[in-house]
Amino acid sequence: MSLLHQESPEEVDGVARGDEFTKGSSHVVWASVIAFVLVTVAVAGYVIAGQKPPVATGEIVQVWAHPRHVETSGIDANGAPMAKQSYDQMLVFAHIRLKNESNVPLYLEDVLANARLRGSILSVSAGSAGQYEQVFIVYPELAPLHGNALSPRADIAPGQSLDGNILWATLLTKQEWDARKDLNFTFKFHYQSNLVLAPHSAVIEQ
Repeated sequence: MSLLHQESPEEVDGVARGDEFTKGSSHVVWASVIAFVLVTVAVAGYVIAGQKPPVATGEIVQVWAHPRHVETSGIDANGAPMAKQSYDQMLVFAHIRLKNESNVPLYLEDVLANARLRGSILSVSAGSAGQYEQVFIVYPELAPLHGNALSPRADIAPGQSLDGNILWATLLTKQEWDARKDLNFTFKFHYQSNLVLAPHSAVIEQ
């Protein structure tokens, strides 16, 4: 066999094809790495962009609960006798603070008091500022709880803060109320995300 071995055309062609295959594989690997990096950057950008600061912040300063057993007088508005009715009611008061952290006005649609009871979730809309004031006329013994009434449909200008009290009334017995698992409040804004706040201290039974 000659030391001056000459490669056949088939061998040369095979080597060339092998080189081309190696180079092609390298390009595919680099393309995959670049694509992975681009996708990772895109996903990270999407996540960061989605983490917008809240439009509002706040706190539940204190919550009071007052049970009522109500029995009607048995006389209607015209003075005619009617059957007496009785029911149990919980009055819930909360002192809240809210601040508009955005650069646009915020419009409250409602404030819900949410409690997880046995087998169900209770969500109650807040009473108006007028209803809040009326409660203290009907029940003068609650005067120590009286404070600045806040409307559950208040407007909050950019940078403005609200500080005051809101009322909720619901048909619950004291036993049902005491059996609740948790309590929080949902502030619903027009065209904005809801803000959910929980009290940091125990509910005071009044």
